[in-house]
Order: sequence, then C-alpha cells, then structure tokens
Amino acid sequence: MRQQLAIFTVRWLLNSFGLWVAVRLLGAGVTEQQVDESVALFLLAGLVFSLLNTLLRPIIIILSLPAILVTLGLFIIVVNGLMVWLALQMTPGLSMTFLNSIFAGMLLSLINYIVSAALELQITKKREEV
Repeated sequence: MRQQLAIFTVRWLLNSFGLWVAVRLLGAGVTEQQVDESVALFLLAGLVFSLLNTLLRPIIIILSLPAILVTLGLFIIVVNGLMVWLALQMTPGLSMTFLNSIFAGMLLSLINYIVSAALELQITKKREEV
C-alpha cells in the first residue's frame, strides 16, 4: 500500500509539472488573480488529472474501444486530450482549448511513460536483489 501511494504521489507531482509546462508552452494561462497561487493551482490540476486518469480513463477507453480499433490506436491521443481538458475544466482559473489539450495530453503521456518505465526498472532491480 505504501509503495502504491508513493507511486501515485510521484505521478501527481510530475503530472502537475507537466501541466505547468503544457500551459506555459501552449498559450493557455492562469487568471490574473491566481498568479501568486500558481503552484497550488497546478498541484490541484495535477491531482485532478491524476484522479481522472485513475478512475475515469479506463471507462472511457472501454467505451471508445471501437474508435481505438478502427484508428489502430490513434484515438488514444484524443482520449488523453479529453482527460487533460476535463482536468483543466474542473480546476478553477485554468483553461485550454481542446486542440491544445490534445497536445498537452501527448506531453503528459510521454511523462507518464517515462515514470512508468523508471518505476518498473526500479521494482525489477529490487526483486533481483532479494
């Protein structure tokens, strides 16, 4: 249980950083009132995104399975963009167009892939030591 919480926390922090990078690169922004609270705002957005990815993404993937199969997996990019767009819509003070959310989803997918690979490598290394 402790390891799962640690993995979730790492993903949350890296998703928050990834959202910050995506918002800065893609031109969406923080409202003027919340410039001072931007760290907390992106931590909240990262938490919302992480929870949506954990709870809602598997359901959406199952529902969109025909489109994923027809497009040979490319529809996953749209699903990732939808997750980013929903997370930013649920976070007050952040906004992004759906097209920019798709690009942000690609960036966050890359970050999550790297984190997953690093954590899997670490778990495999610990198993070999024991």
